[in-house]
Amino acid sequence: MRRKVFYITVLLILFTIPVDAQCAMCRAVLESEEGQETARGINNGIVYLMIIPYVLIGAIGYVMYRNKKKNSQSI
Repeated sequence: MRRKVFYITVLLILFTIPVDAQCAMCRAVLESEEGQETARGINNGIVYLMIIPYVLIGAIGYVMYRNKKKNSQSI
């Protein structure tokens, strides 16, 4: 089971696609800038802030799963 989860995780990390998380208005304003450094920075910040809730929900789900499995084995 652990090997399967490891392979799936590796595949998800290797085969990622770039994500643009900007709204239409932000993109229109930032695309007019030369170099696109500010646009990349804002996009990376939005993606970073978007990941945090998913990591927290996943961690809580894992803890609940582990506790349920431990309780079912002790019965």
